[in-house]
Amino acid sequence: MTAVLWRASACPQMSGDAAMFADAFDGLHAGMYLVEADAHLIHANIAGRALIDAGDILHEVRGRLVVSDLPANLTLQGAFAAAGQADRSSAAGATAVPMTGSDGQRYVADALPLPAGTRRHSGANHRAAAALFVRKTALPIPSRAEVISKAFKLTPAELRVLLALVELGGIPEVAAALGVAGSTVKTHVRRLFDKTGAARQADLVKIVAGYATPLRELAKSNPVGAPR
Repeated sequence: MTAVLWRASACPQMSGDAAMFADAFDGLHAGMYLVEADAHLIHANIAGRALIDAGDILHEVRGRLVVSDLPANLTLQGAFAAAGQADRSSAAGATAVPMTGSDGQRYVADALPLPAGTRRHSGANHRAAAALFVRKTALPIPSRAEVISKAFKLTPAELRVLLALVELGGIPEVAAALGVAGSTVKTHVRRLFDKTGAARQADLVKIVAGYATPLRELAKSNPVGAPR
């Protein structure tokens, strides 16, 4: 079943405004889910449905969203239940939960309560108690690489080192991944400090994060030959 057909069948009473938001959410890298207080799944965007279909960190069991990791699942189930009480208690807030896939890929799940007043105002399905966003911890950097390179006048080698530092974290790991000597990486890092004004590797990560986009690549969301 296609994502569009699934969405239509899952949300038969979706308003025009809510459908517009759903289309916008389909452009996100992160998986996005609307759930009831008992974790009943109301809607998933394209990325979210793909995570469920992969059957690794998330599953849909008898219409409910379930996390493979038991502690993470219990935490999120509690967050959904608390969100269902948000109109009667001001204590409900956002909940962030780390998760790890079977291949070692790390994810972060953010559960946001949706008070009934907010749901009515936005036109969303009134049963939805919370919105859940699930994303990889790796930044969607490639789409921003050219912008970063131009902003700081980086050479191709410096850009490769910068992106590798964000992904891998350490100079030995970067050297091994790029097939160069550690001294070469250190030289590029010093030049990156000079050009960006950063004082530490952590500052370089923050700079790159500032250029990251939450939107999926058009090339990924549009099949070859499809109208854009």
